[in-house]
Amino acid sequence: MKTTSDPIPSSTSKEDKPIVLVETAFLASTASLIWFINYYFPLGPLLRVFFPVPIALLYLRWGNRAAWMGAAVSGLLLSVLMGPTRSILFVIPFGFMGVMLGGVWKRGGNWLTSIGLGSILGSIGFFFRFWLLSLLLGQDLWIYLTTQVTEFLEWVFIKLGLLAQPSLPLIQALALVMVFVNNFVYLFVVHLVALLLLDRIGNPIPRPPKWVRVLLDYE
Repeated sequence: MKTTSDPIPSSTSKEDKPIVLVETAFLASTASLIWFINYYFPLGPLLRVFFPVPIALLYLRWGNRAAWMGAAVSGLLLSVLMGPTRSILFVIPFGFMGVMLGGVWKRGGNWLTSIGLGSILGSIGFFFRFWLLSLLLGQDLWIYLTTQVTEFLEWVFIKLGLLAQPSLPLIQALALVMVFVNNFVYLFVVHLVALLLLDRIGNPIPRPPKWVRVLLDYE
């Protein structure tokens, strides 16, 4: 079994190639199926936290090439099942996120690094999704988001007894912060799920910070 301390293989032996192909196809199909089920039968955050995990597992087991192949195969499969628009919304950011997480975990990177990079990638994916949907709908969804943030800030200002109106730069800055924080929390939960799941199948990720181990009573 490979662990996080194993070096990334530069090549795959002929004996391993059939296994790599089978596992790539299986885990790519698993990632696609999770996205497909969650889209048509949404179960809240239950399935969402697994979106990048199969691709990350591919990286842990077989390295960079297999992970990128898995992300590409997932995108192609979803394109056939759901159309290219919904397919690309999986690949960006979750396909890329799986490759990134697998790469950081493989190299033994700490949780702050992988969560921070994943949050940036997730935020980019969020705005890409906004841009794509705005393009398809012919409406600027960013205006809708800033309207919601404006209403929230006005409510906060009223509760604090402030008579000032929130400025546009403040509204947009708060919107950006909320998107990043939301992705940060999501990536933290993904790490917890991956810690508990991948340890049990022999592909552990780097150990969490001490306070997480104490909180979960996990060693």
